[in-house]
Amino acid sequence: MTINSLFNERQTSAPRMPYIIAEAGVNHEGDIEIAKRLIDEASDAGADAIKFQTYKAHTLASKHSPAYWDISKESTTSQFELFKKYDSFWKDEYIKLKKHCDQSGISFMSTPFDNESALFLNDLMDVYKISSSDITNKPFIEYICQFNKPVILSTGASNIDEIHEAVRWIKKYNNPLALLHCILNYPTMDENANLGMIVDLKRHFSEYIIGYSDHTLPFDMKTCEIACLLGAVIIEKHFTFDKALPGNDHYHSMDKLDLIRFRKNLNHTFSLIGSFHKEALHEELPARKNARRSLISVHDMKEGHIIQKEDIIYKRPASGISPKYLEQIVGRMATTDINADDILQWKMIN
Repeated sequence: MTINSLFNERQTSAPRMPYIIAEAGVNHEGDIEIAKRLIDEASDAGADAIKFQTYKAHTLASKHSPAYWDISKESTTSQFELFKKYDSFWKDEYIKLKKHCDQSGISFMSTPFDNESALFLNDLMDVYKISSSDITNKPFIEYICQFNKPVILSTGASNIDEIHEAVRWIKKYNNPLALLHCILNYPTMDENANLGMIVDLKRHFSEYIIGYSDHTLPFDMKTCEIACLLGAVIIEKHFTFDKALPGNDHYHSMDKLDLIRFRKNLNHTFSLIGSFHKEALHEELPARKNARRSLISVHDMKEGHIIQKEDIIYKRPASGISPKYLEQIVGRMATTDINADDILQWKMIN
């Protein structure tokens, strides 16, 4: 599935298989070979896209920006200092990663955090992802919209009025739009996931694609599975090749095995969901014939007998006259001798 095909599909209220974005972020830690490994593993595990983050620390955060993550996992207390560790990739590196994505059969994406990166990324990807942190950044949102590409906007740490405001800015440019429910907390505890907010986004923004950006610990990947059942058609989750690595993002990321498990569970879940059009299956034909009931004679009846209600009972199988025709049978005459426990057929009745 491509992201453009997703935006071109007619959206329905029924759950469907999602478009999966493996959020590599900066889990490459500035090593191009590790970034390529993340691409390969995400592709092998069944992700539709892999997404990086493109920024320079000096344009993203002041030197006085405090941490908002779990400092027991990432001890750096300055946003500027943390971002400075991982901002070495720029245009040349992303061109190489785009080419590697093409070779691995997975779509390339990266979230820009400034105008310069948004500009050069335009040649490398089909859709723009805007971080939750920029949902109130009107000039940056409007700059991205001018590229006339679909926009995926995360809605972490925002209220519904702020989302409506950002949607109005984007709507002015007629960009196709997807909104991702997100809790901007690293990690997000299960009790704070609030997946029900997906339903509220669908209610307020029914004309747009709704998805989910997950920051919970991966465990059995059930959080993302439930999000799909609630209507998320894009799933984005941080991705690493080793969850035991130190740092802010590795420990709450999924790895290749988690993504494979998620895909397998989703396939099973959607095989159980099956069709959204109610009809009897071919496999139910024996039950239709043998588990339903027919009108059955209670006792012997001679030819010419006028059938009364007390002459008939309804029992299995369904190879005779259906019980729904009981009122039409009462008062009619038997055209042949009928034995007790015979399954009544129309030819027996005048």
